[in-house]
Amino acid sequence: MTIAPITSHLDRWADAKPDARAVSYGDIDYSWSRFRARVHANAAAQCATGIEPGDRIAFLDKNNLTCLETTLGAALTGAANAVINFRLSAAEIGYIINDAQAKIVIVGPEFAELVDGLRASLPTVQRVIVTGGDDDEYEAWLAAGSEAFEPVAFDPDTCFLQLYTSGTTGHPKGAMLTHRSLDAHNAAAVAGFNFTADSVNMVAMPLFHVGGSSWSLAGISVGAQTVVVREVVPTAVLDEIEARGVTHAFFVPAVYGFFLAEPRVADRDYSRVRCLGYGGSPMPLPTMRACLQTWPRADFYQVYGMTEMSGVFSVLGPDDHRDAAHPERLVSAGRPLPGTTVKVVDSDGNTLPVGEVGEFWTQSQQHMLGYWGRPEATAEALVGDDWLRTGDAGRMDDGGYLFISDRVKDMIISGGENVYPAEVERVVIEHAAVADVAVIGVPDDKWGETVKAVVVLVDGASVTEAELIVHCRAQLAGYKTPKSVDFLSELPRNPTGKVLKREIRKKYWEGRTLHT
Repeated sequence: MTIAPITSHLDRWADAKPDARAVSYGDIDYSWSRFRARVHANAAAQCATGIEPGDRIAFLDKNNLTCLETTLGAALTGAANAVINFRLSAAEIGYIINDAQAKIVIVGPEFAELVDGLRASLPTVQRVIVTGGDDDEYEAWLAAGSEAFEPVAFDPDTCFLQLYTSGTTGHPKGAMLTHRSLDAHNAAAVAGFNFTADSVNMVAMPLFHVGGSSWSLAGISVGAQTVVVREVVPTAVLDEIEARGVTHAFFVPAVYGFFLAEPRVADRDYSRVRCLGYGGSPMPLPTMRACLQTWPRADFYQVYGMTEMSGVFSVLGPDDHRDAAHPERLVSAGRPLPGTTVKVVDSDGNTLPVGEVGEFWTQSQQHMLGYWGRPEATAEALVGDDWLRTGDAGRMDDGGYLFISDRVKDMIISGGENVYPAEVERVVIEHAAVADVAVIGVPDDKWGETVKAVVVLVDGASVTEAELIVHCRAQLAGYKTPKSVDFLSELPRNPTGKVLKREIRKKYWEGRTLHT
């Protein structure tokens, strides 16, 4: 496969249909030629501000069209846009900015004060640029760029988008996504979701998620109009789907639940909707059935993906959603997309027979270059003959469908957000009254799972559930903060001392299936 610069798609459509609508954001509509001009102005402004190949820019805001402009601008300068989860705590945001060694921080108005409070602890940051609001600096920054800008020489393995994933060490890691990996993802996604040049693609997932940034780049690659949603307000999103004639959209299952609760959800014009994707956590079967009734003419796609794979790599397609002969496949993660091979291996990396549970490994052009500044973590993730360890355990049936049965690294998925217990445990154990802790996911009808801390107290010490939650909330994002705390006299462990989280989970998951 010939690898093209990610911006070549923008050039193609700006030349082919310069006046057609390319992107929409609130009351903003840009044509393809105008959008390309703004991306080039962003790249020029990066250079004028001292950004060089290999540098990182940090972007902190809710969904904003300027984030896409910065990502594509970085693809021209040889830099990378490190998009930060705006839901993180101040300490976590500061950690990522410093880990990326960002020279520039582009920040939305709601988060400008937070970044200002961190400035003294951000040694590499040379400039902060506010985008949007009454104090917008972004437009003036674009205008100050040099018109003589020239793109850097193309290297398919240059990282231009750096997305952070939480790690089992308790600190997030920057997955480096490249022209090669995202070009491969574009091709797979376009074929897998039937994107066409007349598609209207809604981007509602956060752009700090691979499901936001990669979903948007896939639509752009085929010439589709992109509709960027700043935040998911159910009524407003449904209004936008109707008014814009959206054909393609992707949401986490919890959002579909919010839609179904809207009084007018079934009374709207969805005649143009062709593709509704979902993923990040399992779709409860009652919700799935209600969705099929509400959008009977739409094709539903369940996706299985990960940041390290530049997005989706396995899909349960529309025919499978309505296959009465195989209802069990509704709880599968579908089959790998063309270009990706998946195998199931044991703890020694040996391929297992069909039906046996092991770890999923993938081989694909879509996989990341590696983790920024983490050669050891990269070596653990990328193994053998270019295989990527997913960290997910499951089995493959004789039809090639993937069934995820557990989390190799105990990850919790709450409302589509990944929570690694080690991150939370690191904060809980800092409380003086806590001697030992295990963090697990417990079932929740709204979010799929929520975070629970199971705590052993120091002899003679006392602390309430509410006090521990307040302690965590000061240092963790809301979705990572435990929603409940249970107290035990000791945690179950195996002979080597490892906490047996499966034993802890049992009573909470009794009678329910644990999916990823």
